[in-house]
Amino acid sequence: MLTSIQEPCDDSVIRSRLASAPCSKLAGRWVLVATTLASSMAFIDSTVVNVALPALQTNLNATIVDVQWVIEAYSLLLSALLLVGGSLGDHYGRRRVFLIGVALFAFASTWCGLAPNISSAVRLRKTNGDARSAPGRVSARSRLL
Repeated sequence: MLTSIQEPCDDSVIRSRLASAPCSKLAGRWVLVATTLASSMAFIDSTVVNVALPALQTNLNATIVDVQWVIEAYSLLLSALLLVGGSLGDHYGRRRVFLIGVALFAFASTWCGLAPNISSAVRLRKTNGDARSAPGRVSARSRLL
């Protein structure tokens, strides 16, 4: 005879609270707009860097390996710190971590565009990946919606 073992708290935790929205409808729309724009900003940044790779290689006298690191440094730090960013959002507040992450991302993107050499560009792209992991945009949207 097969019996399914039910976790002791699942049903009681789910049913113990009334369902309520974490914020008003108007505020919820602004949260959705802000998180969508922040995600778009990151997408556009990645697209611009990919388009600018030949110019980076020429202007900064970079090898193909150096240019590859410009892309991979971002991806590496983003994937390594994505869960940490979500945890920081849970601990310090999603709004605070989101704003710090977006500000750091914008700062690093600006300085990456002004990088005097390829090693600076790689370091700043690492900062970009780190900052991109912090906001927890998907977490804010899923909690809202």
